[in-house]
Amino acid sequence: MTNPIPEFPFTLDRQAIEQLLPHRGPIFACKQLTARGPRVYTGIAHWPLDNAVVQGHFPDYPLVPGVMLIEAVTQLAGAGLLSADTYVQSLPGERIGVLASVRRCAFKRAVLPEQDVTFEITCRQIGADAVQVTALALVDGVEVAQLETLMVYADKAQFSAALGSATPIAVSVHPGPFNGIQSAKAELRHV
Repeated sequence: MTNPIPEFPFTLDRQAIEQLLPHRGPIFACKQLTARGPRVYTGIAHWPLDNAVVQGHFPDYPLVPGVMLIEAVTQLAGAGLLSADTYVQSLPGERIGVLASVRRCAFKRAVLPEQDVTFEITCRQIGADAVQVTALALVDGVEVAQLETLMVYADKAQFSAALGSATPIAVSVHPGPFNGIQSAKAELRHV
């Protein structure tokens, strides 16, 4: 998948992000993404009060669950890489970013529904199919979380076929050398 990359910085609205990602419904909170470079992004996520996940967490005092911040940063990083990184665009087949691990996260303040969360995101390629995602999450300029995850690129056809089968799949991450740092390679396999 190779698309021409606009001059940096460029901004994607919600509809443009939806064209890059398969996520829909209450799990999709991406509002906007600005690519400042091939692997540096500023993204905005927003959870309305009527979001089903927010309504259940907690009914009398709705909060955006921390796991939704992790999901949003992974979606925003995935959209950024698919739209701005020539290496990711050069990978064979159509790829989908899959969260492989949460390496570190610290939640410092609650995020309420209807608040815009701004993510300052930096991605680092650490293997042929793996990217370390580091982000700072802010609400009104105040830090609410620090996040570090590992995202891997799965072949979309393989991923869809595995999900469509009755057999569950697993994503395994294998460390190995890559330019003097640890790398990770994702393999979809039946378990």
